[in-house]
Amino acid sequence: MTQATWRDSPPRPLPGPQGPRAWLRVVRRIVPAVLVLMIGVILLLPLRGIERLIFGLRRPWTGPHVQIVCRLVLICLGIRWSRLGQPMRGPGAIVANHSSWLDILVMNAAMPVFFVSKSEVASWPGINILTRVTNTHFVIRDPRLARQQAGEFAARIRAGHRLLFFPEGTSSDGLRVLPFKATLFQGFLADDLPRDLAIQPMTAIYRAPEGEDPRFYGWWADMDLGSHLLNVLAVKRQGSVVVCLHDSIPVVDESRKSLSAKAEEMVRRGHHDKIGLSTSSYC
Repeated sequence: MTQATWRDSPPRPLPGPQGPRAWLRVVRRIVPAVLVLMIGVILLLPLRGIERLIFGLRRPWTGPHVQIVCRLVLICLGIRWSRLGQPMRGPGAIVANHSSWLDILVMNAAMPVFFVSKSEVASWPGINILTRVTNTHFVIRDPRLARQQAGEFAARIRAGHRLLFFPEGTSSDGLRVLPFKATLFQGFLADDLPRDLAIQPMTAIYRAPEGEDPRFYGWWADMDLGSHLLNVLAVKRQGSVVVCLHDSIPVVDESRKSLSAKAEEMVRRGHHDKIGLSTSSYC
């Protein structure tokens, strides 16, 4: 899901499970989460087959199915979440801040989305399962394939898929929003996309468990995925996350720079001064 590695803030030490009770919490959370994912995938395959015959590229059934699976996995992990705002209507895409591998579950729980990611992520252990279940749109960085991939992107948008991009280009520690890369937004200006296309900014705001480092859920730089996962699973009591869906931005008459600036401002506003504010203040 990342295009670069943010390193301005050194990653915190990850102590991992400490003692038998911590390991028991790991097992108590990971076993039902994996079972939910497995059952979700087993049910998804025939559902998608039938859906393809009836609707082609559209995902009226499997999108909500994945949304339910992600919500159940978050329940298994003990992470509380809530959503503010409503998903956009009509053709469009989502842009959001990026803090953690948990974004895959959290953002899909908020609304059915399809992540856009670099192709290397498809081979990451653990994460590759989540990306396959959520029907991630993988991008290969090869200029020779640019036109083909642009066509695939346009086809999915026309089919009603909510493709989700991370304009920061990498994940942060969850305490900030990194500058957006305006070049990403050029893809929204193609002539073969719907004229009423819009972009909906999304902000994910993580709250660490009580007594833990505020960056607890952040996964960035070269933090080990396995250690981070165990650290999250072993904590005595989980924290929470709020997903804020902002008003959509019509693409017509915008440039990539103006789209980027407007989307970044909304995401930052949703993230700004989150500590100490009530959830109603986030949007």
